[in-house]
Amino acid sequence: MQTEFFQNGITMQQAEDLFRLGSDAMLLADFAALPKKARVCDLCAGAGAVGLLLLAREPDCHVTAVELQAAACLLARKNVAENRLEDRMTVVEGDLRQIETLLPNRRFDCVVCNPPYYPVGSGKAAQSEALAIARTEQFCTLPDLARAAAWLLRSGGALFLVHRPERLCDLFCALRAQKLEPKQLRFVRHSADKPTSLILVKAVQNGNPGLQCQPDLILHAPDGSPSEEYRRIYHLVP
Repeated sequence: MQTEFFQNGITMQQAEDLFRLGSDAMLLADFAALPKKARVCDLCAGAGAVGLLLLAREPDCHVTAVELQAAACLLARKNVAENRLEDRMTVVEGDLRQIETLLPNRRFDCVVCNPPYYPVGSGKAAQSEALAIARTEQFCTLPDLARAAAWLLRSGGALFLVHRPERLCDLFCALRAQKLEPKQLRFVRHSADKPTSLILVKAVQNGNPGLQCQPDLILHAPDGSPSEEYRRIYHLVP
């Protein structure tokens, strides 16, 4: 077990055999722009990293975390309890493909998701069944994710997610099929001379067409040192 420390004194414990906190969760939490007193649903929540980061940043939001795997839910609940956030974060164990049985329709202002990236049978082989579930789409395809988000969001509500650039076309098709209009897109690169490694996407329920491409997020300078934006996201002292 390992403990990570976030801003405002919030901590998170992680297990070696579960999907661990990475840059994608940090970037997603930073990218998600929440309205005041936002009701947020975190799909594919794992041990609760994105939700905890949002709670650390936004003192008036409430997060409902949905996670399939029992062990991850147990750890997420432990993280919520140790941070004394029971009144601001709820963990729901369940399959987002049956979202109608888990949570009410159109009750959320925002949905965030760090989903599995790879179709079944592709990507790097996982070291455990739990990691395979977190990394591959055996229980959560892009259409599954889009349908769940559309069920949860009020009209005008926003979905924020992180994914791989090679899935961009599939992702946009799945979103539009559920009337989730892509509105913001940001490419993430390790350095200015490297290809895109991740994409950050905002889609709006029943939004009008019109996509804004934000400046690329560059994580490291040419000498390998953290960029200013990396330092801001990770709360590093200059």
